[in-house]
Amino acid sequence: MASSAVAPYTTRLSSNMPADKKRQATQRFTWTGTDGNQRSFSYWCYLPPDAPPTSRLPLLLFLHGAGERGNNLSLVCKHGPPKLIEQGEDFPFVVIAPQCPFDQWWTMPQNLIGLAKLVEQVSADYPIDPERMYVTGMSMGGYGTWQLAATYPKLFAAIVPICGGTNLSQAVALQSIPVWAFHGRDDDIVPLIRSQEIIDELTKIGSDATLTIYDNVRHDSWSATYANREIYDWLLTHKTSNSFGE
Repeated sequence: MASSAVAPYTTRLSSNMPADKKRQATQRFTWTGTDGNQRSFSYWCYLPPDAPPTSRLPLLLFLHGAGERGNNLSLVCKHGPPKLIEQGEDFPFVVIAPQCPFDQWWTMPQNLIGLAKLVEQVSADYPIDPERMYVTGMSMGGYGTWQLAATYPKLFAAIVPICGGTNLSQAVALQSIPVWAFHGRDDDIVPLIRSQEIIDELTKIGSDATLTIYDNVRHDSWSATYANREIYDWLLTHKTSNSFGE
């Protein structure tokens, strides 16, 4: 197992313009599930302001936690990359942040289908580089990150699940995907073992899997993680030759 214990980071991302000058939009995506029912997500979208119009851009999908579910899309900007962007930070990715409906979970099969279809639709709407698509999430979104990557193992070039977990049976599906996971040692909501055990299993089968453990943050292992530029640089070092896979 590759792991490390660190104190919270305080590094901030760079900013070149006020938040209200950045290219942001809120949209709604609708799809038909395998059960024949129509479903939808509202989602928040950010476009890098200085990107050349002809360049193909990396995509970062952010999955929020359980407390941000509902029909008030501003909640998705409470944490993570959307929060930092709202505060004026620049990101080199197209960032999309869908909102999970009330009383649902990202790991529900129909929501996983919807997330994959949303990524496909955004990739059709914007000049997305299919070799540089990534997913990250926190708490419920950490679980969603693991499960989405396991369900669509050819879709993402790398993943950053934070204070989440998944069943060990998913290790084989995840083995070719670089993973950098984060968790608080004293997390009292999602125990550290939920990240530890899947990282151990992935390491055992030769995967590129790392776990960073924070001290004294309890459940909030996302604030330090998302404020650290290193994770974004790490994501961008990974590419996949696949786009939309099984």
